[in-house]
Amino acid sequence: MMKKVMFLCTANSCRSQMAEGFAKEYGKGIIDVYSAGIMSAGVHKRAIAVMKELGIDISEQRSKEIDIDLFNKMDIIVTLCDYVESICPTTPPNIKKLHWPIKDPVGTTGSEDKIMAEFRRARDEIKSKVLELIKMIKNNSI
Repeated sequence: MMKKVMFLCTANSCRSQMAEGFAKEYGKGIIDVYSAGIMSAGVHKRAIAVMKELGIDISEQRSKEIDIDLFNKMDIIVTLCDYVESICPTTPPNIKKLHWPIKDPVGTTGSEDKIMAEFRRARDEIKSKVLELIKMIKNNSI
């Protein structure tokens, strides 16, 4: 049975979008994936670029605010930043909640190389966590 998973982040523009992209790519038939944010800010162009480097196109994904009705239908909620973790709607007891505090690359300043390196760091950290989540779902350990 597929698990419904929602990835939450502040603006649903970067980290949660990358997590959605990885879950769609690697979790086919295992995860019914959604992402959302406290606000909607569009999908970040650098998030799209670093995902394309791995052959995953998230350019058609859309930034969305949390839909509470949909939120309450999830099997697993994953928060990807401390801010969302602190203000996340109360998760019903039947929904598993995970917190992955991944540093936001969006606020990075400096050269384009430095900024892109931060987006790649976040991407690679998210990929590793999504793959581990998929493994846990396959093994029925979550």
